[in-house]
Amino acid sequence: MTGKILLVEDDARLAEMVSGYLGEAGYRTSVAPTGEDAIATHAGGLFDLVVLDLMLPDIDGLEVCKRIRARADTPILMLTARGDAMDRVVGLELGADDYLPKPFEPRELLARIKAILRRGRGAAATEILRFGRLEIDVDARQARLDDVAVDLTGYQFALLLELARHAGRVLSRDILMDRLRNERLEAFDRSIDVHISRIRAAIEDNPKKPRRVITVRGAGYLFARAQD
Repeated sequence: MTGKILLVEDDARLAEMVSGYLGEAGYRTSVAPTGEDAIATHAGGLFDLVVLDLMLPDIDGLEVCKRIRARADTPILMLTARGDAMDRVVGLELGADDYLPKPFEPRELLARIKAILRRGRGAAATEILRFGRLEIDVDARQARLDDVAVDLTGYQFALLLELARHAGRVLSRDILMDRLRNERLEAFDRSIDVHISRIRAAIEDNPKKPRRVITVRGAGYLFARAQD
């Protein structure tokens, strides 16, 4: 397969046509009919590119672009039927990579997608740590289990990353606190143990019998190097 695309389009007929065309070209396409669906779908999966219609039934496509760009560098190709060039200018300023006016030829859409993805491959590689079904995206500061984003605070992600970078080694609570001293602690809780518990709830199949973040009694915590 060539790549995975999120198509944000409320016109079901057009979405089906575009999805079929891109599928024939080797792309896997997920369709989101609203802006809120797009944001949630993007947050829960790995996409190589977003094709984003600016005219959506709930929130403005420009707002969707802004919110996606705030959390990830996924390339964005805007589709617009609007005559106002300012929409395109604002979209590009918000972080979109290209735009295509409606109506468009599917071949032109495909050509622009290929061009954007070629440019992306020339960029620096994203650092992703992989442990079986668990992925830790260092640049996006996001962990994913089975390709689905897990809910962690900034401090919990930093704690997980520190453990993962030293997989197979036991790190004491004091060492962890020292290495994360520049990370902002949640005001309501400064306990490493509680944060570990919440990390386990997010990434373990059975938090009561953890296999990824393991307690070594009297020593600290060990992040398992080998995971399923």
